[in-house]
Amino acid sequence: MKVGCIGLGDIARKAYLPVLTTQPDVELHLHTRSPENLRRTAEAHHIPPERRHTGLDSLLAAGLDAAFVHAATGAHPALVSALLEAGVPTYVDKPLAYELADSARLVDLAEARGLSLAVGFNRRYAPSYAQCAEHPRELILLQKNRLGLPERPRTMILDDFIHVADTLRFLLPGPADTVDVRARVVDGLVHHLVLQLAGEGFTALGVMNRMSGSAEEVLEVSGQDTKRVVRNLAEVIDHKGQPSERRRGDWVPVARQRGVEQAVLAFLDAVRRGEVLSARDALATHELCERLVREVESRS
Repeated sequence: MKVGCIGLGDIARKAYLPVLTTQPDVELHLHTRSPENLRRTAEAHHIPPERRHTGLDSLLAAGLDAAFVHAATGAHPALVSALLEAGVPTYVDKPLAYELADSARLVDLAEARGLSLAVGFNRRYAPSYAQCAEHPRELILLQKNRLGLPERPRTMILDDFIHVADTLRFLLPGPADTVDVRARVVDGLVHHLVLQLAGEGFTALGVMNRMSGSAEEVLEVSGQDTKRVVRNLAEVIDHKGQPSERRRGDWVPVARQRGVEQAVLAFLDAVRRGEVLSARDALATHELCERLVREVESRS
């Protein structure tokens, strides 16, 4: 299986390449416009020169069976369009694009071509979060905070808060009929954002504080007199009377803890089987985020 990896930044090097380079049936091809980055990364993973590409045409000429896109968000629409037009099933980091119209166009193109398009919402695959989908969820609270990083609404929401929005959607026990947004915006920069989704018998809150004292991620799900807390996707504390704590094993890779490994393997397995994966549900998360952007910008 010939697989392309486009973009060799931190996310590709730290999370995706350690998974892709260990798959026995994957012939990995690397693409970046930086010759020096390409050389260093390829040598680190023993990728021969004939599988190193600085041009997209060269990469496509290799006859890819699948591709992973880890380039900057602004480059996603052109890259994903080119891959889909060439008939290549594609996995792309979130978000699909900064503009909803571009995201919708890519989803429509994939469906018209009968090709898989997957968006990298890895938290759906993270074991500690996936297991929460089996826990009573009358109240859901997800906080993903940062230190000293106020940002413009569109980039903050589409590049970062989108993980919070998608995880809430994944964990909702039913359809949400109420959407409420609160934000603090100073000089056009979002300091904090709160999203509430509610439906019959449940409430879900997503919180991001970009002026927090530390970087942290905490998920709480509770209901039926029980509660589960997940800290930084690694530490799980169950509360039912006395709390019990579990931590990831010392040898569990970070990519597995964060769901990246599982997301990659699920995509590759679908390609092997000839199964077409739809990005339509991922598009619903982008639609929710566009609503947040517009509401926050209207209050700026």
